[in-house]
Amino acid sequence: MELGALTRPELIFPDLPATDPEGVLRALAARVEATGQVRDGDELFQRLWEREQLGSTGIGQGVAIPHCKLKGLRHGVVAVGMVPAGVDFGAVDGQPVQVFFLVVSPAESPAEHLQILAALSRWIKADRHAGRLLALRDPARVYDLLRGEAD
Repeated sequence: MELGALTRPELIFPDLPATDPEGVLRALAARVEATGQVRDGDELFQRLWEREQLGSTGIGQGVAIPHCKLKGLRHGVVAVGMVPAGVDFGAVDGQPVQVFFLVVSPAESPAEHLQILAALSRWIKADRHAGRLLALRDPARVYDLLRGEAD
């Protein structure tokens, strides 16, 4: 599963104005709704927040993968949000999170959800990709990196 097939430049937000976990998730949900990928940003936020209350999705090294499933989606969606100053997101290593990979999958396709999370995990671990994202302020360049086409 290729990340470039799951996202688009309009789903990449290099300038999230959030300073806390709730703000990050609200901003991501609102922006994903604005792209038309989900019908209800408030519902998306609620699902993400509920999941986050079970345990932080901050995986360390400045990265978090907030995720949930929604009914009515036709396919999984990956959005990328960045907060260069970092947010205390309760990550496993205690470090602030700067890069957020939001994953929303169809509730009817649990296997797809797991495949997306696995693909993201592999990509993040390869060549310290996530750190490179912060240097890229242009969504098109971030998208190229996700597709494996950045220099």
